Amino acid sequence: MCPNCRAFITTDDRVCPYCQARVGPRAIDLRQSGQILGGLIPQAHFTTVIILVINFALYAADMLNPDVNKAGESVPWIFMQHEMYRLVTAGFLHGGILHILMNSWALFVVGGEIEQFFGASRMVVFYFVTTVTGFLASSILGHALSVGSSAGIFGLMGAMLALGFTDKTSVGQQIKSFYTQWLIFGVVLSFSSGVDIWAHLGGFAGGFVLSLILGTPRARLMWKEPLIRGAAGVCIAVTLLCFLRMFMMLMGREG
Repeated sequence: MCPNCRAFITTDDRVCPYCQARVGPRAIDLRQSGQILGGLIPQAHFTTVIILVINFALYAADMLNPDVNKAGESVPWIFMQHEMYRLVTAGFLHGGILHILMNSWALFVVGGEIEQFFGASRMVVFYFVTTVTGFLASSILGHALSVGSSAGIFGLMGAMLALGFTDKTSVGQQIKSFYTQWLIFGVVLSFSSGVDIWAHLGGFAGGFVLSLILGTPRARLMWKEPLIRGAAGVCIAVTLLCFLRMFMMLMGREG
């Protein structure tokens, strides 16, 4: 199967005859061996690992300066309207070591699955958009100060579950069963004290709907791929601008 457009090709093909993408190792080979930094980072988790590195760097920064979280956390909507950058930055910050370790484990698992089924560009779009929808719901309905990558994680879970419902193959059924269990487990944990359930639900809803809209790469729909890559680039650019705004706010606090 072509890793780009998902069309069936022969084992002798080195270039996909449908989308002209170069055919690399099979997904199973990528899972079994790494090719980045001497095998330290699995190929199929590269984008996910980049997000994790950013999260841990920001966590370290917050340990050195607690105002980092204050400058980037989600806030009630009445305050959010003039600081909308928080809808993005809150998804990369964490409130404690247990918080970031649990979220990192979940993000590594689900993010790797997203990258294998949907590709890196969709992974970026899913994580960005569902972080925004999650903290938007939290800000409007939850009225709480909140941080964490769990909004984006629930968004990725929603994307995988949508794939499970739309893919009628045995693989789709397995995906649906697996992520339904994850969702139930996650929702139960969301009722724990101090957990932002609205961010989780908002992220999940955003991921489920976005997955239905974007789908997985298909040979007959290759015209969508440049648009999705462009959307991923916009998401990265907006994220950088949001963090620039956050650090400007942080400098203002310290000044």
